[in-house]
Amino acid sequence: MHYCSTRAGVQGRSFRDVLFSGYAADGGMFMPETIPSLSPETLLTWSRLSYQQLLCEICSLYIPEQEIPRHDLEGLISQALSSFSIPEAVRLVQLKDSLSILELFHGETLAFKDLAMSCTSQFLQYFLRKDGKRATILVGTSGDTGGSAIRSVLGLSEVDIVVVFPRRRITRVQERQMTTSIADNVHVFAADGTSDDIDVPLRKLFADPDLVLRHGLMSLNSVNWSRILVQLAHFLFAYLQLSMPQAKGDALPVLEVLVPTGGAGNITAAYIMKLMGIPLRLVAMVNSNDIVHRALQSGDFSMSDSVKQTLAPAIDIQVPLLSVVYLCLTGFEQHQLCEVLSSGSVSDDGILEAMRRCWQDNHYLICPHTAVGVWQHYHTPIRPGENRCCIATASPAKFQEAVQKAGLTLDLPEAVQALDTLETRYEVLERSDDWESKLRRHIESISSMRRLGAAAETRD
Repeated sequence: MHYCSTRAGVQGRSFRDVLFSGYAADGGMFMPETIPSLSPETLLTWSRLSYQQLLCEICSLYIPEQEIPRHDLEGLISQALSSFSIPEAVRLVQLKDSLSILELFHGETLAFKDLAMSCTSQFLQYFLRKDGKRATILVGTSGDTGGSAIRSVLGLSEVDIVVVFPRRRITRVQERQMTTSIADNVHVFAADGTSDDIDVPLRKLFADPDLVLRHGLMSLNSVNWSRILVQLAHFLFAYLQLSMPQAKGDALPVLEVLVPTGGAGNITAAYIMKLMGIPLRLVAMVNSNDIVHRALQSGDFSMSDSVKQTLAPAIDIQVPLLSVVYLCLTGFEQHQLCEVLSSGSVSDDGILEAMRRCWQDNHYLICPHTAVGVWQHYHTPIRPGENRCCIATASPAKFQEAVQKAGLTLDLPEAVQALDTLETRYEVLERSDDWESKLRRHIESISSMRRLGAAAETRD
């Protein structure tokens, strides 16, 4: 298995190569050069597996044995999922009106990002310790990615992590999950701008090959293939649980999946699973930041004047159209895109409506991001002979303001309550600052400090 850029300028890269990369040198995303297909017989066999076993099977298709032997791979994944609050790591909940919800938020930061981040950090440690090297991770976040990335590498001696989040544009829980993570290898910045504003200097830093090489600079954002790889498993898990029992021979029933979409890494994973032969009908659900919806419906890629601040802040994104870009680059015209991937857009009022109705009907509380998919479920009938699954990307405990606006209440987990009692540490990137230069200097200072520390240890 080798990997190439979606812009075709880079080919033949190994899993290790793409794990430690951000964008490819030509500016594209790394994707597999070939996509393996899964037969109905394989699916029938795999339908008996646990989520963890299924994840191992999927990863082994894309990580060659000579890079990570199967026994080591199983151990890394087991370690990655050991901190989750439920044994299976994920849970499928079936509610009234044929509403099925796949809960992906049982990790330490209560967001689906924990699944991919925990595995990816284990893969990183495996190679760094094997090679005796260090890495500096640079992450821009719209809310959940930053906390999850920090938690996955907190205190690791082989890794430093620099996270930039949009100040006053995320929830208090999201912010404090980052700013209270105090360790020598964690460096947090609060930027006076949007997540799209943050992406601009980060892309410039990754475009500097000398900086990347000297400091082992890498990304853990949605562009990292390892994150997309791990996310393949939860779409397959949902299919095997909901639709595979209805399969008759080689005739596989369709599963419609409603995916809250921001950076689009999650729905890119769903699309790749579709390429592997799983009959998924994909619906990208967005909030009022609706460029993905407009692009799919009418080919309108125009940017709004600014990113709208909504009740679902983790998908308050305009720029990262990973799924649309990948689909376009794999030969789809705009009219064909709509056959593969449809979409919907939900206002804040719609989010609150879905949260209230789900509670009234089921006594089941959902977060505002999950609500964009649940809203679509309540307003669109399921096609005959199909099942439908809504992806639950985060716990409602992270979004207390939205829960309160919906007129609902929740009991906060102890870990969330404790955040308000912890010390915080972060730096502010003012609007007037040169963000690129300030982050560059900080990355260089990290490396200098590590070199001085290493030299002192050698003298001792």
